[in-house]
Amino acid sequence: MRTSMPSDRPPTGSPFEILRVFLRLGCTAFGGPVAHLGYFRTEFVERRKWLTEQAYADLVALSQFLPGPASSQTGFGIGLIRGGLAGGIAAWIGFTLPSAALLVAFAYGAGGIAATGAGAGMLHGLKLVAVAIVAQAVLGMARSLCPDRPRATIATATLVTMLLAPGSLFQIGTIIAGGMAGWFLCRGPDTLPADTLLLPLSRRAGMGCMAVFLGLLAFAFIPMLPGPVALFDAFYRSGALVFGGGHVVLPLLRDAVVTPGWVSDNAFLAGYGAAQAVPGPLFTFAAYLGTIAGIAPGGLAGAAIATGAIFLPGILCLLGALPFWHDLRGRPGAQAAMRGTNAAVVGLLGAALYNPVWTSAVHGAADCAVVVTAFVLLLVWRAPPLLVVLLSALTGAVMHPPA
Repeated sequence: MRTSMPSDRPPTGSPFEILRVFLRLGCTAFGGPVAHLGYFRTEFVERRKWLTEQAYADLVALSQFLPGPASSQTGFGIGLIRGGLAGGIAAWIGFTLPSAALLVAFAYGAGGIAATGAGAGMLHGLKLVAVAIVAQAVLGMARSLCPDRPRATIATATLVTMLLAPGSLFQIGTIIAGGMAGWFLCRGPDTLPADTLLLPLSRRAGMGCMAVFLGLLAFAFIPMLPGPVALFDAFYRSGALVFGGGHVVLPLLRDAVVTPGWVSDNAFLAGYGAAQAVPGPLFTFAAYLGTIAGIAPGGLAGAAIATGAIFLPGILCLLGALPFWHDLRGRPGAQAAMRGTNAAVVGLLGAALYNPVWTSAVHGAADCAVVVTAFVLLLVWRAPPLLVVLLSALTGAVMHPPA
């Protein structure tokens, strides 16, 4: 028995096609997890139409609920929808490999780009275009998912709450509150789109994935002698205990590698700075830490173990939850709750558009001008996102010429 998922397209994509598209995104998706969700929506909902707005919103909402990196889980889910399990793996490899490779190179000493004025300017330009990408995503999702007063109110309440009280616990709480509000306020005669797309997952397979997740997590808390298993356990624990992904994982990683003396504080902070300057998921910081960790095996093997271990919990959780999530969505009460949940996700993205996306990138009138120009190019002129990314990077380099 396979499980349905909402879409208007069958899973016809090949793993190679999915790998190619995600590899390009992995090379150009700057700006952190919220920006990644904007890139994904532009690429897969608007441009390629691999899934509907509703299916994308459901996937984002589920990823926000589960432990692990939300943007990477969403990307894996998109690949799963398009090409089955092989497609999900191809999506994860494509989106993760570029930043992991760059951070391994940084660990071996190739980290001088940001030290130049033009290089720093180029990276700043990439942060600015991420603001425009997120703004476009928030606007598009608000139009689709908040078309009435109850949902617009839920989104606004979520946005205000997250602006005043940011944090992963409040993030999960606002999603739950949005679902509860939707249960009471968003009932109606309309129903969600019919499920037509089959996932290669049964409920039994989902329960198996969840059992593996819990078993590995229990094993990860057993003390081990320094070596590959201990390295795997440390990064698996970090990936399994963080919700929402992004910078929330940093305290867990520091406790995993600095406290036992595997990585010095200075080296940890240097790698953290480099991780913010590369595209793709911040969780690939694990590749840098695994490379330099003073524990066997180190080097490329250490990078591979650390990277696989930190992403594995989120993927297992997603595979474990999807069969039940999309069976549940067929019930009228659950549909109403999901309308509220999706509205809350719009509010979350709106709050993140301000902090950290806007606050970390826009520092003056010139920066604001770049963001507005990029936004108009994307929204009005329908320019290809890759072209807008390249133009913004070039503009940043020109604004910050070599000293």
